[in-house]
Amino acid sequence: VQLQASGGGLVQPGGSLRLSCAASGSIFSIAYMGWFRQAPGKVRELVADMSRIPTTNYADSVKGRFTTSRDNAKNTVYLQMNALKPEDTAVYYCNLRGIMAPMLTPFDSWGQGTLVTVSS
Repeated sequence: VQLQASGGGLVQPGGSLRLSCAASGSIFSIAYMGWFRQAPGKVRELVADMSRIPTTNYADSVKGRFTTSRDNAKNTVYLQMNALKPEDTAVYYCNLRGIMAPMLTPFDSWGQGTLVTVSS
C-alpha cells in the first residue's frame, strides 16, 4: 500500500491547513491511521491517531486545534489543523496499518511527508 500525503505549505500563525493522505492499493481493511510530525532537530512525535473502534487520540499540544478524519470510500485520511502556531512547523507524516486484499496480508505504510511551515 502506498500513501501520498499532500496539503502542506506556508501559513501564518492562526491560520489553517488540511492535510490529506491517500492510500492506493488493494486494501481489505484499515485498523489504524496516524499522523506524526518531525520538527528540525527533534524526534518524530505522534500528533493524532485513530483506531478501528474508533478511538481518536491527540497530542496535548494539538488538542482542540487539530482534527483527524477518514473517508473510507476514498481510502483517504485527513488532518484539519486550525489555529496554527509556529511550533507546529514540521514535516508531517501519515501512517496506515491494516490488511491487504486478496491474500489478507498485513501492511504498515508511511507517507513521504509534507512540510508545514507556520510563520509570519
